[in-house]
Amino acid sequence: MKVVDINCDMGESFGAYKIGSDDEMMKHITSANIACGYHAGDPMVMDRTVKMAAESGVNVGAHPGYPDLMGFGRRVMYLSPEEIENYTLYQIGALWSFCKAHKTDMRHVKPHGAISNLSWTDEGVGRALARGIARFSRELPVFSIPGVPMATAAEELGLRVIHEVYPERGYNADGTLQSRKMPGSSIHDPKVAVDRALKMVREGIVIAWTGEAVKVSAQTICIHGDNPVAPQIASALTAALKAEGVEIKPI
Repeated sequence: MKVVDINCDMGESFGAYKIGSDDEMMKHITSANIACGYHAGDPMVMDRTVKMAAESGVNVGAHPGYPDLMGFGRRVMYLSPEEIENYTLYQIGALWSFCKAHKTDMRHVKPHGAISNLSWTDEGVGRALARGIARFSRELPVFSIPGVPMATAAEELGLRVIHEVYPERGYNADGTLQSRKMPGSSIHDPKVAVDRALKMVREGIVIAWTGEAVKVSAQTICIHGDNPVAPQIASALTAALKAEGVEIKPI
């Protein structure tokens, strides 16, 4: 029997701004990647989201990103490797304090947005991110696509890498994600997203926007919390996977 985790980027509201439907998404996922206050989130949101995940039996993971609230962490910032390493360590530590307060464990780390995408192609960024995670704990798995600089660096440091797929995002032929600036890069049709997810799980393949079949490894499936139809995708995906005999469980 195939087994997959379903994760969602969450806790991305801050101040007076509400992003995503976290309470609804918690019903359909097994892992929550919670923003740590840099690209999104704030102490009130972090506290509430960790509490909600703990009460829902959903695994909590840190979701560190660039210090870029205005750009939602989706703009590249030119930081030194030392800055990236320490910003990552800082954000994981911030979320961990709320995990401790709610008597729940932190289960993984998943970098967010532009810094994550860059870590797939830039050796320096990938190694800096991996070092920041490893300095906090070598017991925390890292969510990533396989074979990229961050995944390789994480494995060299003794971290377990969980292979992630993105059914509601467009893919490039090299297995990276299509730029959000391109039309069609975000998929808002639940049926299309679910069909792509099933193909990823059953066949280990996704079709790139250029038409090529790209090999993927689906250990955890990401649904972006800021996708306006995220709850519909998550609900339909859960039902479809169960109908296929796929077991959904946390990492």
